[in-house]
Amino acid sequence: MSKRAFTLIELLVVIAIIAILAAILFPTFARAKAAAKQISCVSNLHQIGMAMNMYMNDYDDLYPHAVDQSDKYDPNIWANFPSFQAQIALMPLMQDALQPYVKNREVFHCPSDDGSQVLDNHFPDKFATSPSMFKVYGSSYLYRTELTFYGLSSTSLSNPAAINVMFDGAGHWHGSAREVETSDDLNTYLDLVHQYRYNVFFGDFHAKSLNYDQLQQAWNTPVQ
Repeated sequence: MSKRAFTLIELLVVIAIIAILAAILFPTFARAKAAAKQISCVSNLHQIGMAMNMYMNDYDDLYPHAVDQSDKYDPNIWANFPSFQAQIALMPLMQDALQPYVKNREVFHCPSDDGSQVLDNHFPDKFATSPSMFKVYGSSYLYRTELTFYGLSSTSLSNPAAINVMFDGAGHWHGSAREVETSDDLNTYLDLVHQYRYNVFFGDFHAKSLNYDQLQQAWNTPVQ
């Protein structure tokens, strides 16, 4: 009895079907992977919030006397507030201040963190962090440091549910556009950031994902 082999056309048809299935499934897998990373990132912010709450319980409900890496290594962003700027050199990083309450430094690592070239909220200030912000500075997250500079507590905030406390260091990590580069012009910058998303921890201790405009709305909410 003779054995029938696949013809070239049949093999090509099978290959074409596999290619079509791959084209359909791979984007789905990529979206599922990105969603899992975002969920992990939000969970990190919840845990950081719990650590911050424990810190505040030990220090008269005051926000930690600490700064983030953008404050520490680009203090010129506070040039319009010289009294604040003068304090930065003597203040620890937030991840170090919260370490006794966190224990595991991986909590400060967003799994989507692949670094940055500029500060999203201070374009075009250069802030190169490669291969990741966590790898360079020990945290993927930034802090609304004026909460500390003004000596505020969680109960003194004007609208805690609307005030950003901790958030992703760069919006392209969870967005749909490439990162902002130092060579970009203002129009390119605006086009990019409006495709970004940021995981944000708020003053009432909830965390969620925001787009760029929503994050700016949080920034524009007075802290007192």
